[in-house]
Amino acid sequence: MTRERVQVLGAAVALLVLTLLVLLDASISPEYAVLTSLFGLAPLIACAVVPPGATTFIAGLAVAAAALSGLWNDTLGTAQQQVRILNVILVSAAAVAISTARVRREDRFTQMSEIAQVAQRAILPILPTRAGNVAIAARYQSAARGTLVGGDLYDCYHSAQHIRLLVGDVRGKGISGVEQAARVIRAFRQSAALQEHLTQVAAEMDDYLADFFGEEEFVTVLLVDVTRPGVLQLVNSGHPSPQLVSGDNSRPLDLPAGLPLGLGLGRSADAYPVTTVPWSPGDRLLMYTDGLSEARDTRGEFFPVSSLADQLRSGSVEQAVDEVVATVSRHVPGGRLDDDLAVVVVEQLPVPAADADRGRVPRSAGVAGVAAGSGRQATLHSAMAQGSEP
Repeated sequence: MTRERVQVLGAAVALLVLTLLVLLDASISPEYAVLTSLFGLAPLIACAVVPPGATTFIAGLAVAAAALSGLWNDTLGTAQQQVRILNVILVSAAAVAISTARVRREDRFTQMSEIAQVAQRAILPILPTRAGNVAIAARYQSAARGTLVGGDLYDCYHSAQHIRLLVGDVRGKGISGVEQAARVIRAFRQSAALQEHLTQVAAEMDDYLADFFGEEEFVTVLLVDVTRPGVLQLVNSGHPSPQLVSGDNSRPLDLPAGLPLGLGLGRSADAYPVTTVPWSPGDRLLMYTDGLSEARDTRGEFFPVSSLADQLRSGSVEQAVDEVVATVSRHVPGGRLDDDLAVVVVEQLPVPAADADRGRVPRSAGVAGVAAGSGRQATLHSAMAQGSEP
């Protein structure tokens, strides 16, 4: 239900309550009971959801009804009637003050949420549409209006030596979550550029982040290396497992769950095991945050990620990502997600014959975005990251 509809419903309920109280007060003998003092309930109800202007209007109606009640209660001009009117005035004034304070607080909350969303969009890179023999598409979908953004993130590093992707979710929300997400992306860029093996990337990221994360802070990530054509290498650090679509088959990859990053435990030899999975041209891999897998419908049922096979096969990877987001939006009530969502889809493209004969990874075409760059640029990012901190 939209904010405007809630306000209209709240005003309607307040007016209905006032009307019922006036009718009851007029129908009951004044010798039995006088309900005039209760007229202040109407603006009190309104102030919970109605703006100050509308609350003031309803308060004015309540005060006017209290003044007129002396006509049917035979108390017009008496001291008792004046006390009742004063009671309604005081309650109405309090209701208007509450409504004003509520709206100001909501405006500050909205501004903070918008600032956090702008900051998060600023730190999220524009991924290349293609890196080597892999097509890439990504989407970030904010949660329902009024919910602070979280630390969902994605990134891509590629050079002549490596093509690596990251999807992660920082524990925490708001500005703090966005700040930590920026650190995770920085850690990924410097580690992905310098480390030979994916397990070393995860271990170095964990070591770097541990210096900045608090005792209860961590980030779950999925690291994917698609450097070699036909081979997926994956490290799952406490993150939802990706979905692989191969021909008519769609299945979640059964990956060993490593430790989340930022705990400072990455020096253990088996902390971040690497899984190697074959894939062929036309195969697609879906990576996502828990905003997808934990989306609930009106019955509280989780979204079935395994049902996305048709959406993931549709058109280009850009169209597939749009279909995934549209499908989960139809699953949740009113199309409003309760948690932020990051989705990345990659597709194995055919390797050009010339590149296959030479046994090397083809160069990227149409690369754009802050995550896309040469090995020299990535090394520069690493040096800058080691010398500066937000």
